[in-house]
Amino acid sequence: MRLYSHPTCLLHSNGEGHAESPQRLAVVLEALHQAKLPGVDWQEAPLATRAQLRRVHADALLEQVLDVATPRHRQLDPDTAMNEHSARAALHAAGAVCAAADAVMQASATRAFCAVRPPGHHATPTQAMGFCLFNSIAVGAAHALAAHGLARVAVVDFDVHHGNGTQDIFWNEPRVLFASSHQRGIYPGTGAADERGRGNILNAPLPAGSGGILFRRAWGERLLPEIDAFKPQLILVSAGFDAHRLDPLAGLMLEADDYAWITTELVALAERHCQGRLVSSLEGGYHLDALRESALAHVRALLGGA
Repeated sequence: MRLYSHPTCLLHSNGEGHAESPQRLAVVLEALHQAKLPGVDWQEAPLATRAQLRRVHADALLEQVLDVATPRHRQLDPDTAMNEHSARAALHAAGAVCAAADAVMQASATRAFCAVRPPGHHATPTQAMGFCLFNSIAVGAAHALAAHGLARVAVVDFDVHHGNGTQDIFWNEPRVLFASSHQRGIYPGTGAADERGRGNILNAPLPAGSGGILFRRAWGERLLPEIDAFKPQLILVSAGFDAHRLDPLAGLMLEADDYAWITTELVALAERHCQGRLVSSLEGGYHLDALRESALAHVRALLGGA
């Protein structure tokens, strides 16, 4: 199994006191190193190219993030900011998913986890938002379609916040199935069950207070069967851990075991349909202890099926 990261991802900052802090990635990396997991091949994430980014993002967004000088701090919206390291961090985050997709498609690895930041799933074709600069998982999915000639890619998102950017990007792209569970009625306000794209968008909004029973029911009864029927050639995962009961930014009640469960189910689908190929990338998770425990449970489950 490949594990991609880059030191620059620890240098990006939204500003002092911001929930999406460098400490988030630091605790994940510390947990993964201390666990001494067997069979993990650590790789330095490369930079995404502009050509890879342009498959899902407009030139105006690339210019805003990459070409405007940012000496110390630049606010893009009330939630999202940059410092002098942010542009390269975002390039490494997107580059990690592209490299991971190449690795699993070329059989250099079966599965991969991208321990990177900033997160990505809120970034739309034209807008950085919700702590996200580029939509790394969407960049990776588009790269897989273009570089490896795939016809069916599933993008799975269990972050507590709906991946509006990923949905927007693939709204009219039937080669991509987007399946998401998330808390109903919170940021960014999208993700209703009737948002269907070309039939390739699947949303399972959960009411506040939902725990593992409702989460597993949503996936087990609706989302996983749809992914199974789609028969993906590659599965990509937006792995947000902010649906944990301790997370301060939302109100679902998951435990680390729930993340291990959904990961095991996705690995089984990957084994059934795409020779085990699955790439996961870190999204949200803002309680450091919960994030550490949940991310480690996720990666252990990825390894457990290898």
